[in-house]
Amino acid sequence: MADRSLLEVGHTTRAHGVRGDIYVDLLTDRTERLAPGARLKVGASWHTVVAARPAGQKWLVHFDGVDDRTAAERLASCTLYAEPLPDRGDGLYVDQLVGAEVFDTQGALLGTCSAVVANPAHDLLELADGGLIPAVFVVSAAPGRVVVDPPEGLFDL
Repeated sequence: MADRSLLEVGHTTRAHGVRGDIYVDLLTDRTERLAPGARLKVGASWHTVVAARPAGQKWLVHFDGVDDRTAAERLASCTLYAEPLPDRGDGLYVDQLVGAEVFDTQGALLGTCSAVVANPAHDLLELADGGLIPAVFVVSAAPGRVVVDPPEGLFDL
């Protein structure tokens, strides 16, 4: 289990070649997570990125101290964690939404956000009771509190 202050940013898949490179599925569009010098928690230990380059839909990454295939294979199938970036802008972030109470614009509590579900049209806020709210209806988000303006009838089934 990861430290709750860390963010899940990707997963290692398999080793590549004999020099310690490993494929990474990055879960964020913040590619600076793989910039040389970036620190990532790979499984239970911290590693520093030496080099990274796109490899199709994945990234090929070389970590400091991982200099042969055997060492890279030990890091295969691990979750990658990182500390939050200091300047995240004004967007919506999964770690801020999950666990927050969700209210409508009149102040009625709709539930607690238990997950954010990726969806081709818009990501969906999943409430603890199973209700789904497209993220496009979020009008404001603050720590622990999300306000949405859903269309009439969204919850009528």
